[in-house]
Amino acid sequence: MRMIGGDEMVIEFTVPGQPQGKARPRFSTQNGIMRTFTDNKTILYEKLVRTEYQRQCGDVRFADDVALSVNILAQFDIPVSTSKKKRHEILHGRGCYTKKVDADNIAKAILDSLNGIAYRDDKQVSDLTVQKRYGEKPMVSVEIKAVEM
Repeated sequence: MRMIGGDEMVIEFTVPGQPQGKARPRFSTQNGIMRTFTDNKTILYEKLVRTEYQRQCGDVRFADDVALSVNILAQFDIPVSTSKKKRHEILHGRGCYTKKVDADNIAKAILDSLNGIAYRDDKQVSDLTVQKRYGEKPMVSVEIKAVEM
């Protein structure tokens, strides 16, 4: 967390590991009753996001009436088969990641994880940027700040 220009608070934290998106809900029927549930991989990832936020930022939380801007940078592993020349290009600005895991699902996993912890509800987010890139280490970097009105 850092403060800029007096009262303006900016929260930054990282989630180590390969970025994951929020999976679609699953459905099952037992005794004629439809049940909806979230898969275990999504549950574990959202728990990791919450844990890292609390570990790196403590109990800092934005006010309930504040509009927020969120920037998410998802960094993915560079494939082992990548040549040294291509690896250098990727690490110096030409590393967009266009493979599986949709940007909107990455955002959904991060934003839903932070409900009730960094802010009351993710409906407070009015500005959202998601970038998918290759990087040295797989991780997700998150920056949250209040939007000036």
